[in-house]
Amino acid sequence: MALGKGNIIPAMLRSILLSLVTATTGLVCGMIFGLDYRSAVLFAMTITIVVVLTDMLLQRLLSRNSRRRPSDWFTWATDRIGGRSGVEPAWTGVHAVHARELSAAIAGIVGEKSDLQGELRDLEVTHQVAQAGIRQVQMALDALQDAVIVTNTFDEITVMNDAACRILGLDGPASDHLQKPCGEVVANDSITTAINDTCRSGRVADTRRLEIEIDTGSQPGVFEACTSCFRSSHDSIGGVITVLRDITREREISQMKTDFVSKASHELRTPLSSIRAYVEMLVDGEADDPRSRSEFYKVMQGETERLSRLIDNMLNISRIEAGIDQIERVSVDMSVLVDRAMDTLAPQAQAKQISMSKRTEPVSVTVEGDEDLLYEVILNLLSNGIKYTPEGGRVTVSLDLDNLSRSVVVSVSDTGLGIPPDALPKLFDKFYRVENFKRFAKGTGLGLNLCKNIVESVHRGQIGVDSTLGMGSRFWFSIPMRYSGSQAA
Repeated sequence: MALGKGNIIPAMLRSILLSLVTATTGLVCGMIFGLDYRSAVLFAMTITIVVVLTDMLLQRLLSRNSRRRPSDWFTWATDRIGGRSGVEPAWTGVHAVHARELSAAIAGIVGEKSDLQGELRDLEVTHQVAQAGIRQVQMALDALQDAVIVTNTFDEITVMNDAACRILGLDGPASDHLQKPCGEVVANDSITTAINDTCRSGRVADTRRLEIEIDTGSQPGVFEACTSCFRSSHDSIGGVITVLRDITREREISQMKTDFVSKASHELRTPLSSIRAYVEMLVDGEADDPRSRSEFYKVMQGETERLSRLIDNMLNISRIEAGIDQIERVSVDMSVLVDRAMDTLAPQAQAKQISMSKRTEPVSVTVEGDEDLLYEVILNLLSNGIKYTPEGGRVTVSLDLDNLSRSVVVSVSDTGLGIPPDALPKLFDKFYRVENFKRFAKGTGLGLNLCKNIVESVHRGQIGVDSTLGMGSRFWFSIPMRYSGSQAA
């Protein structure tokens, strides 16, 4: 039965309802099949067009043969479309043209769907490759010790690594702070100001550097902040890259070098000034008699020896710290070295009426080490004990064996002035001398630091001091009987 005017509106409503139901069903199925939203919409649109066009075609075919039951429409339509033998064609002329147009349209839609699916697969592959590249870049950034922060032109953080979270004291992973305003995440005003100034400048080739202090928790650290703009894909300013590099250790080393040069210059100037003064007096003829000249010569000789010891100690410390000192490891009897040092310093001890003695266990006190360097340690400690002990005092050298650590322990005890508690932590630093003891005895301030380097750096031993102010001091060091090689990193 042909569609009359009274059947147009119901047919339109039927098509609209069928379109809505088909589109909704297609969208839900697409989401169930794991497609993203865009792909699911394309899938639903394709299905809807195919169903609506098929419905229109079938309605036209049914209207041409109203005597057939609706339940036979599928068999009837396939018979005529397939051209089955013995079946009379259902349409001719204009109707056949419409059918061919509809078939071509359906074929075009199916082909476009295939093309879209191919493009969708290409996009998915490209997306996966891009995501893998982003993950690799993020892993590389997280492996850096320097903090990296990237902000866009809206002052939002787009990239941040783990080092930035650690340095800035942020909680959670870096991904938790992305797409947030930089001012809310970075609490340091110096950093945010530098980022904003760099972004406003708009100069890609201009890299700004400044030093800032950041409280990392334990103590404030010094960081070098480098900020520079970068271009986007449209050749416009895309944002700012900020790199924070920890230079705290570099500044400490620089300050140590400055202090070392200052103290070394002072220590070198003192004996040189004394030698120069006595030379000038000799040139001016102020030493008329041989006795005065002899005294001048002795003072000059003493200052020359002091200057030589200072330079030797500085060179020895530098070589040991640089790891270029030539070490000759042999079997060394520590008792023999103690006897040798006591014989060398006996005149100084006798001049101050200081008694020296040695106590040793009836066991082998032989170690594997450099004989000359170990002798230097014993000589330095014994010389200090004599210098800072008043006349009539005692200096005792003890040798013991520590079976637990398999080490030989050498102790030098005196009945001297003792060391203030606040000076003990700094006693082995370069050029450090107890302020109140400078007038009591001369020194370079390098002897104990040299002993520390020889014992700990060269022989992997230990050195320390026990002292009570006014009661004397006990300096000790231990050397392993067998050298165990370099310390583990």
